[in-house]
Amino acid sequence: MLQYDFEESIGYWITMTSHSYQDALNQELIPYGITFRQFQVIGWLVYAGPLSQVELAERMMIEPPTLVRILDRMERDQWIKRESDPEDRRRKVLQVLPEAKPIWSKMVSCLKRLRKKATKGMTVEQVETLKTLLMQVQENLGVKLPEFEAV
Repeated sequence: MLQYDFEESIGYWITMTSHSYQDALNQELIPYGITFRQFQVIGWLVYAGPLSQVELAERMMIEPPTLVRILDRMERDQWIKRESDPEDRRRKVLQVLPEAKPIWSKMVSCLKRLRKKATKGMTVEQVETLKTLLMQVQENLGVKLPEFEAV
């Protein structure tokens, strides 16, 4: 029989927590007709600014053809626009449109409700420690952490 001490694995707990958090966020978004992937698109564009389709697919950890279908719907709903990069016409750059502001407000409300639910029973200090520890794990794994701005 194969053996592994999953309960002692940091990777196990990070992965399981990430999946649980994503599932809970998806449940928060469903009543508003928003998918988790649509949230990711707008979230990354709000967070990082305009991105190419390739850069966005990499950040979302999905294949570019999968992203294209998502973007088609979001462009149809006038939440985003795709424009050719003036320096490389093969490269499409994505931007959030002002029409997405009401949907972004709903997304932020969902995020705040979920953050409150996820940190229930934790002190402010414990939440800060958790963030610090998770940032340390990312740094240890070679992830370059960006500077955060309040959104």
